[in-house]
Amino acid sequence: MLRPWQTQLWLENSVGDTTHARLVNRLIEDILNGRLESGALLPGSRSLAAILGLNRKTVQVAYDELIAQGWLVAEAKRGTFVSARLPEQHLSEQYQHLVTRTATVDIEAVPTSLSLDSCTNVDNDGTPDARLIPYELLARAYRRALISASRKQYLGYGDAQGTIELRSALQRMLVQERYLHLTTANICTVRGSQMAIYLASRIIKPSDGVMIFEELTYAPALAAFEAAGFTILRCKTDSEGLDVLHLEQLLANHKVAAIYTTPHHHYPTTVTMVMERRLLLLQLSIRYGFYIVEDDYDHEFHFDSRPIPPLVSLPGAERVLHIGSLSKVFAPGLRVGYLVATPELIKQAVQEILMIDRQGNTLTELVLAELLESGEVKRHIRKCKKLYKARRDHCITELNRLFGGRVSFHVPAGGLAFWLNLGDSSQLDLTDLALNPYFFIHKQNGYLRFGFGALTERETTDALTNLKF
Repeated sequence: MLRPWQTQLWLENSVGDTTHARLVNRLIEDILNGRLESGALLPGSRSLAAILGLNRKTVQVAYDELIAQGWLVAEAKRGTFVSARLPEQHLSEQYQHLVTRTATVDIEAVPTSLSLDSCTNVDNDGTPDARLIPYELLARAYRRALISASRKQYLGYGDAQGTIELRSALQRMLVQERYLHLTTANICTVRGSQMAIYLASRIIKPSDGVMIFEELTYAPALAAFEAAGFTILRCKTDSEGLDVLHLEQLLANHKVAAIYTTPHHHYPTTVTMVMERRLLLLQLSIRYGFYIVEDDYDHEFHFDSRPIPPLVSLPGAERVLHIGSLSKVFAPGLRVGYLVATPELIKQAVQEILMIDRQGNTLTELVLAELLESGEVKRHIRKCKKLYKARRDHCITELNRLFGGRVSFHVPAGGLAFWLNLGDSSQLDLTDLALNPYFFIHKQNGYLRFGFGALTERETTDALTNLKF
């Protein structure tokens, strides 16, 4: 392994009567104060002996002692690493002085295992579990894509609309899985759904009218349209989704440019808009001439029935801008999404991309195109759906066990979050809840959007047990 830097150690001010003791103490202290992080690769015994001017056997004996105590781990043909599980709570008397000497380190706060921050709190509104990413599959696909792209000189500037490989793969998926009728000219790839929302806010003009959002909505989308200069109106929702009767009242009194909606799993309440209202919404868009921005952010994760077709696939969808994401399928860090619209609107989106981003990540797009075409994406979705459904069902059990009638909720048919009704907000202890970005006060009740997808069953139990209200 080629190491970019060589770890240096300084023994002159270390505690110990012998060279061996000073080396052991120095390594423990550097681990405790964070200089040597969990998983850090240490120099080989021969290299470290040369650096310090010591006998190699002295270094090897020190390593062996620290391995036996749990500070280090040795991996055949790879080297010696700082352990991911540190034994500082079991320090022998010989090394107790190191705890007091490293007073700037909170020993109790040193992690003993790798886990997500969300395991200890409920600041999670339904993100996928990044630990489920098929990293070996992705690594192989990235390697193939890199070799192929390099040989074809495909890593220069490309099409701002996205690689034809990914758009073609998405086109086939949307036709076969989502009932759409479209070509690659209707698709623009983007860096996640938020970028698509931003592009929609630039394509649609404030001069065409006001923007309508549901009364509870996705705040980053609202911010994008507000930043673009739109006046915002709110439309009521209920247990069947958007209230189209209230929408008609707004349309009768205002010139409306567009409406932003999350019909598949409404954000934040998780409600699915019923088919009758979907068809009425589309009819209204044709009659009044407004656009519909459909954010279908987690279409793949629907558990209890066949997903309702998206708005863009239904009759009268000529004025729908459909937004989807592949980031939710794998992990948010893979920033790939897509915008579906008429070719004319897609051309406008491309012009906006040329000003802010030039193009997407060609390599990642080629990788996802291959995985879509080979069926690996479908296979991964099937595996995750089974796991996420089990996590949802466990969450139901724990909510009933821990809170009984104090918390009410409907079982979400899909998505990765619950919408919890905590009751009268005036009776709640808001000390902790007010700090949670997914806590809402609506119609005098307190609500919490609790994401379960990124949590194991044990982590869900811990998070709900720590929930204070």
